[in-house]
Amino acid sequence: MNLLLDECVPGVLKNDMIGHQAFTVEDAGFKGLKNGKLLQAASGKYDVLLTVDKSISAQQNIAASGVALLIIRAKSNRYDDLKPLIPKILAALDHIQPGTIVVVRS
Repeated sequence: MNLLLDECVPGVLKNDMIGHQAFTVEDAGFKGLKNGKLLQAASGKYDVLLTVDKSISAQQNIAASGVALLIIRAKSNRYDDLKPLIPKILAALDHIQPGTIVVVRS
């Protein structure tokens, strides 16, 4: 599965996405794109957008984008706070479907 890590997610997290191809927004050449444009750019190239942005699902039509959205809810977006959620993230990726929203909480 091709994963895209939003700018608000530490890039080092891509190394923990075992079994998946993970890229940062910067790797993909999408740095600076706002949510709607980012989803458009990701469509057809990436399966899942990983983010900690709580409002993206209310602002964008995820179903129409064809990209699944995995929202990570933790104390902060620091790697140390996200790392304990890696098993939950990987488990969620096993079942996520295009155009759906999944929330992983600490």
